[in-house]
Amino acid sequence: MAPRLQLEKAAWRWAETVRPEEVSQEHIETAYRIWLEPCIRGVCRRNCKGNPNCLVGIGEHIWLGEIDENSFHNIDDPNCERRKKNSFVGLTNLGATCYVNTFLQVWFLNLELRQALYLCPSTCSDYIMGDGVSEEKDYEPQTICEHLQYLFALLQNSNRRYIDPSGFVKALGLDTGQQQDAQEFSKLFMSLLEDTLSKQKNPDVRNIVQQQFCGEYAYVTVCSHCGRESKLLSKFYELELNIQGHKQLTDCISEFLKEEKLEGDNRYFCENCQSKQNATRKIRLLSLPCTLNLQLMRFVFDRQTGHKKKLNTYIGFSEILDMEPYVEHKGGSYAYELSAVLIHRGVSAYSGHYIAHVKDPQSGEWYKFNDEDIEKMEGKKLQLGIEEDLAEPSKSQTRKPKCGKGTHCSRNAYMLVYRLQTQEKPNTMVEVPAFLQELVDRDNSKFEEWCIEMAEMRKQSVDKGKAKHEEVKELYQRLPAGAEPYEFVSLEWLQKWLDESTPTKPIDNHACLCSHDKLHPDKISIMKRISEYAADIFYSRYGGGPRLTVKALCKECVVERCRVLRLKNQLNEDYKAVNNLLKATVKGTDGFWVGKSSLRSWRQLALEQLDEQDGEADQSNGKVNGSSFSKDESKEERKEEEEELNFNEDILCPHGELCISENERRLVSKEAWSKLQQYFPKAPEFPSYRECCSQCKILEREGEENEALHKMIANEQKTSLPNLFQDKNRPCLSNWPEDTDVLYIVSQFFVEEWRKFVRKPTRCSPVSSVGNSALLCPHGGLMFTFASMTKEDSKLIALVWPTEWQLIQKLFVVDHVIKITRIEVEDANPSEKQYISEPKLCPECREGLLCQQQRDLREYTQATIYVHKVVDNKKVMKDAAPELNVSSSETEEDKEEAKPDGEKDPDFNQSSGGAKRQKIAHPSYTAYQKQVIRRSMRHRKVRGEKALLVSANQTLKELKIQIMHAFSVAPFDQNLSIDGKILSDDCATLGTLGVIPESVILLKADEPIADYAAMDDVMQVCMPEEGFKGTGLLGH
Repeated sequence: MAPRLQLEKAAWRWAETVRPEEVSQEHIETAYRIWLEPCIRGVCRRNCKGNPNCLVGIGEHIWLGEIDENSFHNIDDPNCERRKKNSFVGLTNLGATCYVNTFLQVWFLNLELRQALYLCPSTCSDYIMGDGVSEEKDYEPQTICEHLQYLFALLQNSNRRYIDPSGFVKALGLDTGQQQDAQEFSKLFMSLLEDTLSKQKNPDVRNIVQQQFCGEYAYVTVCSHCGRESKLLSKFYELELNIQGHKQLTDCISEFLKEEKLEGDNRYFCENCQSKQNATRKIRLLSLPCTLNLQLMRFVFDRQTGHKKKLNTYIGFSEILDMEPYVEHKGGSYAYELSAVLIHRGVSAYSGHYIAHVKDPQSGEWYKFNDEDIEKMEGKKLQLGIEEDLAEPSKSQTRKPKCGKGTHCSRNAYMLVYRLQTQEKPNTMVEVPAFLQELVDRDNSKFEEWCIEMAEMRKQSVDKGKAKHEEVKELYQRLPAGAEPYEFVSLEWLQKWLDESTPTKPIDNHACLCSHDKLHPDKISIMKRISEYAADIFYSRYGGGPRLTVKALCKECVVERCRVLRLKNQLNEDYKAVNNLLKATVKGTDGFWVGKSSLRSWRQLALEQLDEQDGEADQSNGKVNGSSFSKDESKEERKEEEEELNFNEDILCPHGELCISENERRLVSKEAWSKLQQYFPKAPEFPSYRECCSQCKILEREGEENEALHKMIANEQKTSLPNLFQDKNRPCLSNWPEDTDVLYIVSQFFVEEWRKFVRKPTRCSPVSSVGNSALLCPHGGLMFTFASMTKEDSKLIALVWPTEWQLIQKLFVVDHVIKITRIEVEDANPSEKQYISEPKLCPECREGLLCQQQRDLREYTQATIYVHKVVDNKKVMKDAAPELNVSSSETEEDKEEAKPDGEKDPDFNQSSGGAKRQKIAHPSYTAYQKQVIRRSMRHRKVRGEKALLVSANQTLKELKIQIMHAFSVAPFDQNLSIDGKILSDDCATLGTLGVIPESVILLKADEPIADYAAMDDVMQVCMPEEGFKGTGLLGH
């Protein structure tokens, strides 16, 4: 099929030879492309939008072949959420709670701990009513033990593939979006659990944490002089082993127990010798628990960077660990077997993922617990391979050392759990108590109901899809209209009907209608002609309308389009003819007035107007079912275009009559006007005998009189007050003139507005009133002190001489008289004078004004400040780090060129009184307050300086983060100061620290960070690290 534009031209080619009044039904059908050949499947690759008979490539291909029934739904098989046989249950990761999930799985597989928790009494008895569980409400555990009980029962007997631990996490008050220190969580939770269970009466429950996890060691100090031993006994629940510089777990244990010498300043005070003596100190293991937790200290504090880092070094460990060489009392069984390895995947201490490899104590098989996913290891062997294959940021990747049989190496293991080897086999099964089993059964019932509901939804979707499949196969063959009765339906609706992902909506043809409520001929490119049979079925099943039959072909639109096309074709000829006619002189009263501007551009205006009429449908050619742009927008755009395209309106006056200026119009002949009127039938018509607008003539005379009056007034005022106008010989309060004891005050705004009028009296309105009320408070008191009027407030007032004041009273309306009088103080030095204002100062309002000024400087939002980086307080750092500009924002005025090297840096003291203030615009106290405070303090940015957007309520810590992004200087390396004052309190807000808009803060960096990859870790520690503060683990 030919391209769309070719089809468009072919559909209207007849308009070149047919006049609008000769348009027939055949021409109309050609314009609507009724008899174009339909496209054939396989030959036409995609749908031809210019051909309404092309029904190929509208989405039918997915329905015409055989379809897999699974494609009719997007619902996963609910059985995929079912627990597999002989497998464990996973835990949902709530965001960043993988570290919690790993410990819960490790504790769950400690059978003794699980059994003891099941023996804890529960408030569930209040929940159980009669012979079963209450149906009215869901069970909500009240204590940590109850949460753990319920979680363990679900992990043991749930039918789900994974369960949600949000109740347990919420009870602890943990932030699900923040990853915490896993080792700290383990310690705190064990402490909380021990404290909670200590209140139980059953000793098997009360002492389970000590029995399973608690060991004892002693800090032993031996005096080198007398040999006296002093012991300090201590319990432990895990051993914290340093791994730096070690390759084997046994080396780490040996270092933990290594003897330390106390010498020099670190000598030990021996009670036996009663003096400080050299001594040795070491740890002796006295007893070991059944479950030995070994914490590998992978996360250490880096003194150089000031934050935590992860040690990604390999540590070797064996599956059997003999602890007998390390305990003080030999004899007995100290052989431990590995039962769990907790892994941190990732290179950073502040990100990554936690998983656990745990050994099933009953079957002896190893499982990998990764939140919801649980994988069984082959051959009852621990396999750490994939966890150790993670990429490192450094190019020099450490090679994994070879491991012998029964040993393993890991650079990501942060905790090893060993169980004491016993000859006895563990108990076959830990039974879930009846009350917990009832809760589990109820949850399983809910799960089964959900599975049935999902399966039913899948079935309904499949049935619906099969019915749609049959419908499409039947109807698509009957869609082509041929020579039988036909209707038009939008292409978009047909595509949505064939789209299985969206429900089919009623047919909406309103967007395709012309102004005569018929099918617009320009909309034919987005319509399809279908058989009346198919249309009847569509409307009966889906509804909608209006139906567009053969009667919907609009003759009026076709005729108008024909007229427009013919005018476009003859435009060039008419343009030449009009130009020739304009050369002839118009005689008599046969001519017509036309605007010169319209004449200059009439061809372009006509072409644009014809194009607009021709493409009007394309402009509103939005989506048929749901327009793509709003009606209001299209109306506004059309209105603006109409204002631009209106011909001959350039000689209309505001009253709609002929304008009075003959320079803007000219006479054209009747023949020229008739040709122009063909293109602009609605243009205003002015025959040569038409009089100009009478109202405009009156206004013109009045305007000329007003201009003359204004010039006279301005000249008189300028002559009366020449020095005030030219700003010459002005009095000054700080240097009071000797020849007068009285000076008068007017608003500086009044003086500037008056000067504007005198300079341009025909453009500016005359100033009638002095407007001194702007300088007074609501009580009529003066808002300025004598001292402030000599300094910061001097730019808001203008001083006038008494002679000038007399003239001002004659020339202007004076609302309030404000004057300053100099008087001599009795019994004082003749040189000492006193100055009194009339009206007097209002202390309360003056104080309120100052407070408001200070408050406004402390309550800003999104204001600009400048940070200036210096070295040795004088030299600007030239080798700046790459600019990140994450939080900083530079305005256009900030992007000015740096000053030449010869120029000195500006004075950073922002309290300078030399800054300009805004003028007072309105004579009111409120407006005065605002405009006094908003002073112009524009600062020119210099080299080594960046602009940041800040608010008064943000902390210094947050500002340091912005500075870090702008200068690549870590917060702990930043030394900030403003006006010589050091900024050190990170928790204080910028408002309280005196940082105001346009301030300049000096930044001195201790040592620039060369490794920009380390900035990721720095970002994590920029905010205060609160750990588990505020959570249930600390008793809150």
